[in-house]
Amino acid sequence: MKIMKVDHYEEMSQEAAKLVKEKIKANPKATLGLATGGTPVGMYEQLIKEYKEGSLSFRHVKTINLDEYVGLTAGDENSYRAYMNNLFFKHIDIPNESTFLPNGDADDLQKECEYYEETIKSIGGVDLQILGIGGNGHIAFNEPGTPFTSRTHVVKLASATREANARYFDDEEDVPEYAVTMGIETILESKEIVLLASGENKAEALRELVEGEKDEANPSTALQGHPNLTIIADRQACKKLGEQSFTKEQ
Repeated sequence: MKIMKVDHYEEMSQEAAKLVKEKIKANPKATLGLATGGTPVGMYEQLIKEYKEGSLSFRHVKTINLDEYVGLTAGDENSYRAYMNNLFFKHIDIPNESTFLPNGDADDLQKECEYYEETIKSIGGVDLQILGIGGNGHIAFNEPGTPFTSRTHVVKLASATREANARYFDDEEDVPEYAVTMGIETILESKEIVLLASGENKAEALRELVEGEKDEANPSTALQGHPNLTIIADRQACKKLGEQSFTKEQ
């Protein structure tokens, strides 16, 4: 576990984009695991800037997202497909057929989960997975109590998660109650993981990840022991970490 403590959100975003750029430069056909929500927005903006300046191409990259709301079509403005299209994909040179998200509007969600697992395998697995962390420790939409052995599955969203995501909807009641998400074991199979944390509301969950014990009550703690995990966190998110957390790689 490598921890990068940065001063603020903008620096976190820049450092994350730098790691993504290095991965693509080393392997232009890399598969990136991508996240939604507020945390990665700055990283996407930085990567778009790199592309427009001509220093980065996504032409041969593949992307696979962590999750999607159940019941929203790809064309729904609140779907994660629309989020990715509007904030990232349409601004770079990645072919649409190289971008993958779960189909939250599938007739058979269990089959969709199985299909998504097969999709990940068929494109060679995830080379670099970007993660955020919820205030309750969730990664992707894996809420507290999710088994560490979980694969892609349908999850009922915790009230805290729906409340946190309500800012993207007209009303909290409009936030879907369920989502399709990569499971924890699926995420752990990524060759490299970069977890981003910004803000004091993430401080306790991050402390448990870095200094606590593995516990399904905090899904992020499943990342402990991953052979290639980098955490990039700003000062506010690091407020509860002891100095020993920064003195050595774990």
